[in-house]
Amino acid sequence: MVGLARFETEKYLLEMLERISRNRSGYRVLYVNVSKLKPKNRHPRFVKIIAKLFDDLVAIASGSMFVLSNGDFAIVGKNITEKTVAEAVDKLRRGLVTDPIWTAHSSSEFTKLYEPEEFEDLVKRIEELLLMSKPVDLLAYRYPVDASQIDGLKDRLDEINIVEIIKHQSVLKLEKMGNLTPMFEEFFVAVKDLSKKFDPNVDLTGNKWLFLYLSQTLDKKTMYSFLFSDIKNKPQKVSLNLNLSTMFLPEFEDFVKRIEEDGQKIVVEVQVMDILNNLAAYFDAKELLHQEGHQILIDAASIEMLQVLNVKKLEPDYIKIFWHTLMEEYEGNALGVKQMLEDIGVDKIILAKCLDEKALRWGIKNGIRAFQGPYMDLAEVALIKSKCPNGKVCTTEECLQRRKLIAGAFRDQCLHKDFLEKETN
Repeated sequence: MVGLARFETEKYLLEMLERISRNRSGYRVLYVNVSKLKPKNRHPRFVKIIAKLFDDLVAIASGSMFVLSNGDFAIVGKNITEKTVAEAVDKLRRGLVTDPIWTAHSSSEFTKLYEPEEFEDLVKRIEELLLMSKPVDLLAYRYPVDASQIDGLKDRLDEINIVEIIKHQSVLKLEKMGNLTPMFEEFFVAVKDLSKKFDPNVDLTGNKWLFLYLSQTLDKKTMYSFLFSDIKNKPQKVSLNLNLSTMFLPEFEDFVKRIEEDGQKIVVEVQVMDILNNLAAYFDAKELLHQEGHQILIDAASIEMLQVLNVKKLEPDYIKIFWHTLMEEYEGNALGVKQMLEDIGVDKIILAKCLDEKALRWGIKNGIRAFQGPYMDLAEVALIKSKCPNGKVCTTEECLQRRKLIAGAFRDQCLHKDFLEKETN
């Protein structure tokens, strides 16, 4: 049920409890009290991570997960045992800094396992939440991918020329003299661009299990397509967003060999939830990369996540924080953010999704020197246009879009493609 509008989820949960009311045998409901965590641990991004850490339990229980309007979530299914619940909670203990709720005397407050005879109590609890919910905008709703569509989507994915929707974006380092120099280039397929190739009414990411299957296929196609890009002056260091599981495939080994033949190095960007869902795979992947002189990056983090992640244990080469305007509250040493970044190592931090000068100023105040995002892209394109013989003919937007692409007809319209690549080295 993940992918439904959050304020409608209570209704769907009540409907399911009603459907199974005549035969509750074997059913249990695990209720996870995310709302009882400390405020800093209830950030929406962190709630998503917690929910994903219970994915294995959902699969074992052949169940459904309902993320509620207060951030709590419920899993309805069979074969939900105290042991499987404890294993899921242990993932949080091992990967995250402790919250008071984890202590021995209060750990039971985090989860509640409802037996069939207790379902009426749960119904009352959900009805109270429902009273505080808002009406759903059905016109804005897109339908998640379901299992019956997956083969068709995979076939469609095989038909798509991925190389034409792969984009790249620089991570820039601010030097002491104010100059911006490239650290590495990130190559990625934007889900938004990919979605345009499918039914616009279908939400590719709505069903996380099926999207994971698609993304593993996408990883292989991205690695293959990257090797055949039109970029001539290839950057010395490149980064790719990959699933941890992809790094143990023969296709990844072949990709690394090809990259190394060109004297390039790789930074593999992995999602926080992927790491916490399989810590052993993370450490194995990191060792595998380090043996060949490559690096690993924790992607899509936030200040709130860093306050609970056990970064000292994970020891990544880089951490990418996504900028958002609420971060302006963390000026200087406010809430100990600057000290936290220094403890992690500001040389490891990349501030991404920088939309404007505010993001750059915030990063500099907090000791960060590596940046990525639309604001940095514009600075890079301005430099390209100032040097390109055709710089005054093309608009900034045209130059920006061509700069991001690695192949395709629109990129080919550039009369001086070598200038598009000058800043990549």
